[in-house]
Amino acid sequence: LLANSSYFTVNRICCEKPWGGKKKFGHKGGARKFTSFEELKAQQEDIEKAKSFEEDDEPNKAFQRPRIPEQQNSGDSDSSEDESDNEETKHKGVSHLIEVENPNRRVVKNKKFKNLEFNQEVQLSRREKEAIEKEQARQRYLKLHAEGKTEEARADLARLAIIRKNREEAAKKRQEEAAAKEAASIRR
Repeated sequence: LLANSSYFTVNRICCEKPWGGKKKFGHKGGARKFTSFEELKAQQEDIEKAKSFEEDDEPNKAFQRPRIPEQQNSGDSDSSEDESDNEETKHKGVSHLIEVENPNRRVVKNKKFKNLEFNQEVQLSRREKEAIEKEQARQRYLKLHAEGKTEEARADLARLAIIRKNREEAAKKRQEEAAAKEAASIRR
């Protein structure tokens, strides 16, 4: 009796709740970090400096992404800004000299209306050409078949001739039997 009750209790506990239970805490753990007023002000000034620098810059560099300054923990911000500017202008290797283009990219060129040719023959794809050729071959075959020039048509005609012959023989037998019945009925 004791074994049955413990089995029932264990079974009931296992079946009621899924393993692991409810997770109260999300995956975004860690300490909270609050930015001080001074740090916010410094970040805004850096952004304003970057914007003014872009406005003064050449038109070629206007298409570059704006550089957002990172938070700096150390006090020597002047020396780190100079180093980061130098890092942007320096290029490694010859990758900046080589113009790379995707060969698979289809460039859509706009055509002018006056350059369009309306009498030009439409180019068909390979699949469309094959479909047209297949349909023409089928039409040719059906025409030859109707004329009785194909092997299949000859076989069909031979089979039909045999069937006609069998039907004529069956019809003759029926007529003879009918005639025999009439003669027998007249004799009586």
